[in-house]
Amino acid sequence: MIKIIGIDPGLSDTGIGIVSGEGLKVKAYAYGTVRTSKGSSLPGRLTRIYTRLHSILNDEKPDQMVVEDIFSLSQYPKSGITLGKVTGVILLAGCQCGVPVSEVSVREVKKILTGNGNAGKSQLEQAVRRKLKLTEPIRPDHASDALGLALVGLYRYRH
Repeated sequence: MIKIIGIDPGLSDTGIGIVSGEGLKVKAYAYGTVRTSKGSSLPGRLTRIYTRLHSILNDEKPDQMVVEDIFSLSQYPKSGITLGKVTGVILLAGCQCGVPVSEVSVREVKKILTGNGNAGKSQLEQAVRRKLKLTEPIRPDHASDALGLALVGLYRYRH
């Protein structure tokens, strides 16, 4: 059995999803977020994300980490830069914990799980919920996205 951790980077909320299983079969899962306070400095927020993720990686010892690839909307270039900083500390945590890391675009995750690379957030959440046989919505959205990333990692994992 293998364990994959999916990470949906975000400065306010970084989603974390963990799945264990083999091939297309999920045996166990967990999810949550690392939240940071808007009142904290950027370095303080990045430190919180790094520290929490480093701790989770050391505790869970996943076989692979799948991180959502950075994207930036042209009308919000500063958001893309901030997201890059968040992703940087996530990649650093993975590397320092010895966890192999891959980056996957959200469009690719949507295509794999819903069949439509342009699916909406709710469609992706519903697809993840179906795969995990959950009846209640997965909240927050960042955790659902992270579980989607982890599922893709599980499906693609090769020893």
